[in-house]
Amino acid sequence: MKFLKHLILAVMMMPLFSSCNYNSLVEKNQQVEQSWAEVQNQYQRRSDLIPNLVATVKGYATHESETLEKVTQARAAATSVNINAEELNEETLAKFQEAQNQLTGALKSLLAVSEAYPDLKANENFRDLQVQLEGTENRIATARGRYTQTVADYTTSIKKFPTNIYAGWFGFEPQPQFKADDAAQRAPEVKF
Repeated sequence: MKFLKHLILAVMMMPLFSSCNYNSLVEKNQQVEQSWAEVQNQYQRRSDLIPNLVATVKGYATHESETLEKVTQARAAATSVNINAEELNEETLAKFQEAQNQLTGALKSLLAVSEAYPDLKANENFRDLQVQLEGTENRIATARGRYTQTVADYTTSIKKFPTNIYAGWFGFEPQPQFKADDAAQRAPEVKF
């Protein structure tokens, strides 16, 4: 009799488990991991371009060694912070973003050097690298946007009822989002 009650209870509970969306949560989690991999791929592309850009600038602006050194150090710091999708959390993402923001700032300084050297701006290699770097920055923005959308979709899914109950049981946790740098919150100052 006791076995029969448990069997009836199990049969009655089956529709609840069929609506737990476990497979769709696994799929959405995989999409988050894939979009994070694309973000890292684009940052790696940028990192790979930087040595070529630095070498090209070195040929023209040998006394700008401080700027070149800062770019090289920032690149080294940015490439040393690697996060796989399983380690994504607010803290690790903040460290990753900080390293990338430092590199972005150093690159801005490097590109500003080109203004002081008209021959450098006219150099075909430098122009090509500058265009590639600009394209890479756009790809990074696109990859980050896709990651943000994928995380939003995933997080919404694990928070909806009744899936939120099952998501907790199976260990599906919200993923961190990118946050704008504090400097991005202020309007840039333009001076002529």
